[in-house]
Amino acid sequence: MNKQYVLSISLLASFVTSISAQTKKDTVNTQNINEIVMVSSRSPKQISDIPGTVWVISKEELQMQIKGGSGLKEVLGNMIPGFDFGNQGRTNFAQNMRGRNVLVMINGVSLNSTRASSRQFDSIDPFNIEKIEVLSGASSIYGGDSTGGIINIITKKPTSNALAFETLVGLKTGFHKDDLDKRIAQSIQGGNDAIKFRLGAAFTQNEGAFDPSGNQIITDVKQADFQYNRSIDLLGSMTAKIASNQDLSLDLQYYNAKVRNKKWLSFGQNFAGFTTKNPDLINVMGGADSDVVPRTERFMANIQYSIRNILGNQNAILQAYGRKENIDFGASFAEVPKPPAGITLPIFLSSARGNTDIYGVKAVLNKKWKSFSFTYGMDSDVEKFKGDQALFNPEISSASGGLINKTDGFVGRYPNTKIFTLSGFMQAEWNITNKFILSGGIRQQFINIKLDDFVGFKEQVYMHFGYGNSADAVKGGKNNYDVTLLNASLLYKITPTWQTWLGFSQGFAVPDAAKTYGFGKYELANNHWNLLNSINIAEQPLSGIKTNQLELGFRNNRSSETGISAQGSFFYSLSDKTLKIDNVAFTISLLDQKLRNYGFEGALTYRFSKGLELGGNILLVKSETDTNEGWKNQSVYTTNPSKFTVFTGWNTNRFSLKLQMQNAMNYTDLADMKISGYALFDFIGDVKLNKGTINFGVQNLFNKQYTTIWGQRSVFFYGEPQKAYAYQGRGTTFSIGYTINY
Repeated sequence: MNKQYVLSISLLASFVTSISAQTKKDTVNTQNINEIVMVSSRSPKQISDIPGTVWVISKEELQMQIKGGSGLKEVLGNMIPGFDFGNQGRTNFAQNMRGRNVLVMINGVSLNSTRASSRQFDSIDPFNIEKIEVLSGASSIYGGDSTGGIINIITKKPTSNALAFETLVGLKTGFHKDDLDKRIAQSIQGGNDAIKFRLGAAFTQNEGAFDPSGNQIITDVKQADFQYNRSIDLLGSMTAKIASNQDLSLDLQYYNAKVRNKKWLSFGQNFAGFTTKNPDLINVMGGADSDVVPRTERFMANIQYSIRNILGNQNAILQAYGRKENIDFGASFAEVPKPPAGITLPIFLSSARGNTDIYGVKAVLNKKWKSFSFTYGMDSDVEKFKGDQALFNPEISSASGGLINKTDGFVGRYPNTKIFTLSGFMQAEWNITNKFILSGGIRQQFINIKLDDFVGFKEQVYMHFGYGNSADAVKGGKNNYDVTLLNASLLYKITPTWQTWLGFSQGFAVPDAAKTYGFGKYELANNHWNLLNSINIAEQPLSGIKTNQLELGFRNNRSSETGISAQGSFFYSLSDKTLKIDNVAFTISLLDQKLRNYGFEGALTYRFSKGLELGGNILLVKSETDTNEGWKNQSVYTTNPSKFTVFTGWNTNRFSLKLQMQNAMNYTDLADMKISGYALFDFIGDVKLNKGTINFGVQNLFNKQYTTIWGQRSVFFYGEPQKAYAYQGRGTTFSIGYTINY
């Protein structure tokens, strides 16, 4: 049997044994069992009353990991059992929870878009994060893209009446030439009993990154990474006490992360490294100068008003928000299929760009009786997306091997899309006894999708290079679809600190309208591209892909600084349909092909009285698709392997230390494509001074050579030469930082 699976089974066995032994002790209580979270039910709720798997990453836990040298995606992958490990690049493509899509939010505002760009975590500097709430598994409370779970990032709020400041400085390096990442952040807050404010600013500037062999990691030309990146995150928050029962809060954020024109991946003069598949000619080199570089620019505004004891002692939360997002990708070889006979295209580079605007409102009301509570509300938003592609001058790009890229023109990449969503939901909870809580609810979501007419992307490229001067447009149009989602659960409180639950919930995935439509089969005649057939939204509408999930879970947390903290759940999720796009026949169809994910996720920590801490978490997941030959492993394009982490730490009033290991297992899909697992060790800690705290960390402690999961998947996507796409993991790096509150 595979050694990784033996180790996983052993870890799971010890996990269950420890829990069974601890349940025999009547004195066990829980430390965080009464913590209030929003992520599970849209209204404030104690964790002990939630019939689902909830994880909360505190500010202290998050900051220790971040200041120790990890990025936000990596921290979440390490600390959330059901969430896949994150790579060190910019993309979080296929970083799933329980093998399914994840809805990512900031203060309840979705960072997901219908046109998925996989940059939800390239959105905020951790300096401005207070905590992170996580709900594992499908959810019918929030709607689309929450088939695997929800991650809600809660930003820092003003808490002080007097002026208060926080200053952070940090460095990270692997001690190679051109390898020093710098970080500085500052906040100020203050106010009075009626109104408070906080302004936080965080700045980072990265240089190169190097693998364990000392070679510079290739810059990710497809999805982009953070080498030579410069980012700034400005977050302003204001809270106001309008009356004894009314509060108002306002958050304004500007985030900009942009790669500097310094170094980029060179394919050799005349792209010889690409055309001959010669890896020796492919290297990261200086002298980069491109008109379009990878960046994420986002502006977000969020205003929330809460009022208590109205309309028969109900509590209400009203929210309005807006998000404008501009995303650019780096110069890479254009993904244009082989042109028809008679058309010869030069080898050229291009960069995709996407602009998304979202505006919305939410309303949640909650009413509580002695043993019954009722939560209901509505959501509505409008999303607009526009995507185009910069085409670079082939001669200039070729002569420089791809380092210098000057724009010759822009063509449309996807049809302009406008989506209107209106949803209503109701959730009821009944405390049958002090030990049993029964809950259930329904969500009805209506979606209207409108697409503009669009000339095929390939044909626009052909015309740019002189083949044809006009073209028919693929017809746009609009259509509606709606989804009904249900949930029901039963929670049993074994003791005041131990709970178990059985739950059913439905979620659904939102198909990518921009990628689904706008394709057509064309023929060139008399310098005009005639449209022969195409996918039409009016005749072939989209449909939400629903997921049904069953979950059996348990949890316990300690009531003091010592003792056990445990949570785990067995889950099974099934989709009866899957969306298939055939870009050869230009048809769209909803196939009766089932997809399922099942397994176990859990975490266990034990703290001893002298400060010693031991623990870990695990995700054992099986992801399968129903084929004519039975259930087979899902494709590595969108599926990740099982994984686990273990750690040991020492905590005192003056310092803390932690040694942690992350292990990704092997995974082979139905086509025998394989993702190879790896194990990494990190060492992090802090020392508390009379004024301020010093943090330090060593990432990849044993200098393990490995290819990230995205790097392995990227080769499957883009092929040869592998060196250009096999994004490597960073070698041993050292981090140190200093933080002071005053």
